[in-house]
Amino acid sequence: MQDLFSVPSCFSSGEKQHLPDATASAATRSGQSAVTLVYRAEIAGQSRLVTVTWCRNLLTHGMQVSIEGSAGGGKDKTGVGGGGREHGNGNGQGGGGDGKSCSACKVEMQPWHFWRKYGAKQFQVDGRAVDVVWDLRTARFSDEPEPASDYYVAVVSDEEVVLLLGNQKKEAFRRTGSRPSLSLQDAAQLVCKKEHVFSKKRFLTRARFHDKGKLHDISIECSTGNLAAGMDVDMAIKIDGCVTVLVKHLQWKFRGNDCISINKMKVQVYWDAHDWLFGTGLRQALFIFKPEAPPLLPASHFDADEFSDFCLFLYAWKVE
Repeated sequence: MQDLFSVPSCFSSGEKQHLPDATASAATRSGQSAVTLVYRAEIAGQSRLVTVTWCRNLLTHGMQVSIEGSAGGGKDKTGVGGGGREHGNGNGQGGGGDGKSCSACKVEMQPWHFWRKYGAKQFQVDGRAVDVVWDLRTARFSDEPEPASDYYVAVVSDEEVVLLLGNQKKEAFRRTGSRPSLSLQDAAQLVCKKEHVFSKKRFLTRARFHDKGKLHDISIECSTGNLAAGMDVDMAIKIDGCVTVLVKHLQWKFRGNDCISINKMKVQVYWDAHDWLFGTGLRQALFIFKPEAPPLLPASHFDADEFSDFCLFLYAWKVE
């Protein structure tokens, strides 16, 4: 599979340029968490990227779904507004800047707008209809922007559900009137997660480095809350509570990388904490977790059970 999210040589400044507009905008507002999930699914006869962004602040939750290769013209199918709005630059293209068209529906879930949590929208993708259907009325949220349970978001193409998020699968199939894709589990693959987390000294997220693997708890902790005070700082990266990377004297090693093992899978970890130590105002550090390809095997011989092309980007925003 093509490496969609390769680590740039100067990965801190390079990766920031690839942030989706919705996620980057959310992250610039202090205290508003955001997570972007990029899936690969078979849509309109081709393998395409579907980007789902969840945002959260004190009052609202937000969701945005965009589909690569859309020709625009998205329309609401609920008859009551549905909370969906299309974003683009007027010519059928989203703001990706890569020449590929992209349409999106945006949902803002506010406590006093119950109907916005239930809706549907249709796009034309290369001349074929694609539907995005969601029900978030009973969604349960934990500490993350993404719902934990009791919801569904479905993408339907050619009368098949090609991407299904959430645990209310029966309700999704019943409402869409569509059958699951014969290769739903294989075709809908999570290839990238980009998350923005705000904290003083402990940054938490969760990730599954393989489709069939365990969901791991990831934490990044610093030995002092005042990173810019000129004090000696240590940083620990923990997987499921166990220290896998320990960086002493972070002020001298604010950029680096290490290779760790997670359930026999080699994972490259990159970090850039320069702005934590030397930046001003709202400061972020970037952490990248990327599974390593097995040695002595050409890329064309990779098996889905042996290798994951998933990549995690964690933006840790320091709040004083």
